[in-house]
Amino acid sequence: MSASHSTPTTNSARPSRARARRRLVSAAAVALAALALTACQDGTGVKDGGAAAASDSTAATPSATGGTDSAQGTPAPGTPAPGTPAPGTPAPGTPAPGPAAPTGGAKATGGAKTGGGQGGAKGSSDPSAAGNRVLCNGSNTEVTVRTVPRPLNHMLITVKNTGSKVCDLPYHPQLRFDEMQWAPTAQEGTRPQAVVSLAPGESGYAAAVLSAAEGGTTAHRLTIAFQGRTPHSSGGASATPSLPAAGVYYDSSLTVTYWQQDIGDALGA
Repeated sequence: MSASHSTPTTNSARPSRARARRRLVSAAAVALAALALTACQDGTGVKDGGAAAASDSTAATPSATGGTDSAQGTPAPGTPAPGTPAPGTPAPGTPAPGPAAPTGGAKATGGAKTGGGQGGAKGSSDPSAAGNRVLCNGSNTEVTVRTVPRPLNHMLITVKNTGSKVCDLPYHPQLRFDEMQWAPTAQEGTRPQAVVSLAPGESGYAAAVLSAAEGGTTAHRLTIAFQGRTPHSSGGASATPSLPAAGVYYDSSLTVTYWQQDIGDALGA
């Protein structure tokens, strides 16, 4: 009788365990489903969006002109088709254009011409150029004379250029008082380093040492001759400046300086 009562107890316990396992499996499935749903909602779950992303990336591509190109790479409006040369580009096989033809602008050979070479001075507008200078003489100068108190017995000769060109005064003046038959001696120590040249309006100077002792004479007329480019040659017209009313006293010691640019050099002799 004991054995017959234990068997039912064992059989009744088995259904209870099976139901408990099914409940646990169902609860686990529900929990897993809840976790999966939560992951999808907060973006931490695994998404298989590859195909959709690829579709989005190719759906609309901004064009260079601000438009939208199609997914198949269709060029934006105004864009040349692939392989079409850019505007202004010669087609294949067309020879490159040569250099542009010269225009009617400024010419390289234009401009002022210079008188270079050996003929540069010819026709020069420089008034001091050798070809434009003349000799000073009685026709293009104003000549004056006056005695000075210092140095004693000196007479100053002034020549002013009244012409329109530069004139030269070579060597020294040649003096002749009245009907004098001899020429005064020039003072070689007064020879300048260069020929005196006078621009229009400028003056040059020379001095005469009139006397050194008694026994001279008084002159009332003076003629001054100008020399040329060579010694004692004629430089042109002579001058006859006025003398003081009382005349000028001179003797056989009469000498004359070379022409000077400065009045001090003339009277310093």
